[in-house]
Amino acid sequence: MKRLNILVTGGAGYLGSMISTKLIEIGHNVTVIDILEFNKTSLSHLFVKKGFKFIKADVRNKKLLKNLVKKKDIIIPLAALVGAPLCDKHPKKTKEINFDTIRYILSIIKPSQKMIYPNTNSGYGIGKKNNFCDEKSPLNPISLYGKTKVDAEKIILKHKNSVVFRLATVFGYSFRMRTDLLVNFLVNKAVVDGEIKLFEPHFRRNYIHVLDVANAFIFAIKNFSRMKGNIYNVGLSTANLTKLELAKLIKKYVSGTKIRIIKNRKDPDKRDYFVSNKKIEKLGFRPSVSIEDGIKELNYIYSNFNFKKNKNNY
Repeated sequence: MKRLNILVTGGAGYLGSMISTKLIEIGHNVTVIDILEFNKTSLSHLFVKKGFKFIKADVRNKKLLKNLVKKKDIIIPLAALVGAPLCDKHPKKTKEINFDTIRYILSIIKPSQKMIYPNTNSGYGIGKKNNFCDEKSPLNPISLYGKTKVDAEKIILKHKNSVVFRLATVFGYSFRMRTDLLVNFLVNKAVVDGEIKLFEPHFRRNYIHVLDVANAFIFAIKNFSRMKGNIYNVGLSTANLTKLELAKLIKKYVSGTKIRIIKNRKDPDKRDYFVSNKKIEKLGFRPSVSIEDGIKELNYIYSNFNFKKNKNNY
């Protein structure tokens, strides 16, 4: 296997720390640029690894970014303000990092250089009741976060040597943990409080383990010539679930959990859709971690380590 030079912006984050680790494990050279705003140790296990380089800096530093980009085979731009609450809190910064930085990278990248970009399938917004959203479904982002990601996706696809993933709601343990993501959050509540409170429990989503997100990036690197210029939903086809269905699964694996439905309260996150992942599955990609195994993993982590204080992005 050819050792590739890969730049991961935001590589110390929830996705980035797992992706960077897996890329190093399979023998690539990985350079991470991250400002370490939320966690300063998520990549500490990589510092002694051959081929790993870390740069603590703001991705908006154009001079630095230009020097880094020109030496790389693949750019994975993960640096972003992630999630509706954080983006709403910092709208100017959100646009600068989530969109303007992507536009700048595209202005300096060579046609031969490859890019793999993670969008979110939250861009589907509110799907039709009895239909699955696929890659041809109209996008209807309902948050500033979703809008900046969708806008970035549009300009990335103009670079023909690119692959775009629309990720399902990610769950599972990572080196830079987040407990605000829905599965992680609800399992945390079940373990710590013994109760899950739900409002608008009929809202539907698709899910994917963070390890399988990393595996999808590796799959794209290995199959780039077949995948370039395209968008792919990445999720568990066995885990298109309503919030109530998810809570019942958690109750099955976290004994003593109570589920309480809160009526007359609206969910500020209006996402409601089922997603088809057939396009990437037809190429041979299959997730390896089920929603059930993810719940059991989180139950063990929360029960044995100190996660009573949520680790979030905001």
